[in-house]
Amino acid sequence: MSKILVIAEHDGARLNPSTSKCVTCASKIGGSSIDVLVLAADGSAVAAQAAALAGVGKVLVAENAANVEPLAAVLAPQVAKLAAGYTHVFGPSTTFGKDMMPRVAALLGVGQVTDIMAVDGAHTFKRPVYAGNAVLTLEVPADAIVVATVRVASFEAAAQGGSAAIEKVDAGVALPSHTRFVSRSGATSGRPDLQTAARVVAGGRALGSADGFKIIYSLADKMGAAVGASRAAVDAGYVPNDLQIGQTGKIIAPELYIGIGISGAIQHMTGIKDARTIVAINKDGEAPIFEAADIGLVGDLFTIVPELEKQLGG
Repeated sequence: MSKILVIAEHDGARLNPSTSKCVTCASKIGGSSIDVLVLAADGSAVAAQAAALAGVGKVLVAENAANVEPLAAVLAPQVAKLAAGYTHVFGPSTTFGKDMMPRVAALLGVGQVTDIMAVDGAHTFKRPVYAGNAVLTLEVPADAIVVATVRVASFEAAAQGGSAAIEKVDAGVALPSHTRFVSRSGATSGRPDLQTAARVVAGGRALGSADGFKIIYSLADKMGAAVGASRAAVDAGYVPNDLQIGQTGKIIAPELYIGIGISGAIQHMTGIKDARTIVAINKDGEAPIFEAADIGLVGDLFTIVPELEKQLGG
């Protein structure tokens, strides 16, 4: 039987939805038992949320003052030690997981499986390649622990209603001192997180400037949506790069995605192809994004967007 350890992503108080989706991925391996590992300075609140996920058998809590910030160099040795006895270790394919899981794999002496999008068996998985234009099936050795990141856009969140036991553990490993937390800086918009939001409004180069991009923020705020952007808009300096969606940005799977002034380059489409409903607004009726759109509006975005906001009660 497969014994799977899912590494929880959290902010110290709230469990990130990516963890729930990793649990769903793990549940696709038939007959598996699933535990969640919470690494924190105080993991009680996060552990309680993880214990409520359906399918989770046990929540392990490793509390250490050094875990107050999610430093990969500090967390990875603890994960590697606590992974003893497990057949699989899963983490989300988010910034957090991409930073930490390669270190875990290296410490365990195995290669890492990246971006699992489907499970065919305990040691057989599918992952996207060539910007999502092809799907690769890979089989990993059955005699070694499987360390993998999960493409969270490909899985639904696990249901609530679980009642897993919570157990405190001590990794008992010396933590490195060559990496230390100095400071954190970043804008706080008050909008939903781009990678987990149910609704996303994204803008492209056609907005023309950072000032022109303000209509994207306005519409998103009216809808309670997250804001995203194409690489072209980021490269042009309209918005910071943490809003970039696509192959070299964030992969998202919202219920509703509205792309405004975005042509639909393949690198961007890779990031939104799992969206449930895609709406495109572009003055070029031949723009590639219309091929994937469920709803398309051809016209001047500076006319359509204010009118759309007005219809929303603006």
